[in-house]
Amino acid sequence: MTHALVTGAAGFIGSHLVDSLLADGWRVTAIDNFDPFYSLSAKQRNVAAHSDNPRYRLFRLDIRDAAALKPLAERYDTIVHLAARPGVRPSIIDPETCQQVNVSGTQNMLEFARATGTPHVVFASSSSVYGVNPRTPWRESDHVLQPISPYASTKVSGELLGHVYSHLYGFRFLALRFFTVYGPRQRPDLAIHSFARKMLAGETIPVFGDGTTRRDYTFVEDIVAGIRGAIAYEGSRYEVINLGNDRTVTLTEMIAELERALDVTARIDRQPEQPGDVPQTWASIDKAAELLGYQPKTPFSAGIDRFCTWLGESCVAPTDGRRL
Repeated sequence: MTHALVTGAAGFIGSHLVDSLLADGWRVTAIDNFDPFYSLSAKQRNVAAHSDNPRYRLFRLDIRDAAALKPLAERYDTIVHLAARPGVRPSIIDPETCQQVNVSGTQNMLEFARATGTPHVVFASSSSVYGVNPRTPWRESDHVLQPISPYASTKVSGELLGHVYSHLYGFRFLALRFFTVYGPRQRPDLAIHSFARKMLAGETIPVFGDGTTRRDYTFVEDIVAGIRGAIAYEGSRYEVINLGNDRTVTLTEMIAELERALDVTARIDRQPEQPGDVPQTWASIDKAAELLGYQPKTPFSAGIDRFCTWLGESCVAPTDGRRL
């Protein structure tokens, strides 16, 4: 039976990946430290459906603590390393924690892979590594990366550490650059989730800049399909691969889609552009299609509909426990 170790397994993307692996008969060892970056109850709901599965075990530990990983030492078919201190803006406020989790924690996981003889590691990188790159769509061959936030720099570091360990110890390492993932269970600090809650509550939403910034929004099920493709990949030992949607959506268009799906009108509070934000993200997914068979299937409007359905039916407000 195939066995995966998934870090950040109680989070947004991680819990969806665990759903997929368990549905296909995998054993899953899950790691999450249940960091208070957002609601503990939200993460508990993410893992609730997994807890009774005999092929699933969950360890609450911090990847910065190498000693805490030792009891988990066994050979895995793959390690999917999703755990991170997320967010561009939070990383500017607290760059030290971002560095410790995303770089030192990643090195601990690579040491763990080396020590256990795990042959395959999949790493969650980010579109933020490209920085302000005028050459669009962004391609993995754009080697001159100029990250503009501590978070982005830590993801570059993770990719490079993976190259070192792959070269020295022979295991396969795939770094997947995620482009603005959204969908059910999305982190509450991210724009789609945060805006939707505020709009339903009749509150103003903070719009930084004039609304023309663009993002390559990627539905979470498409991202999971890309991760599964990376898990199955048996080619070269080291690759960096974009996982996006190959289509950009302006901030103004995103708000309009939320207005349509929620049947409310947004009250907008215009604010200055924020340090660390980039004007656009746009993924070339040619390499992902070639190597992983990756083909995103979810149009943005359909993904927004599914997110809003989840928000209305399943999501409990993290501050006071009230349902929307």
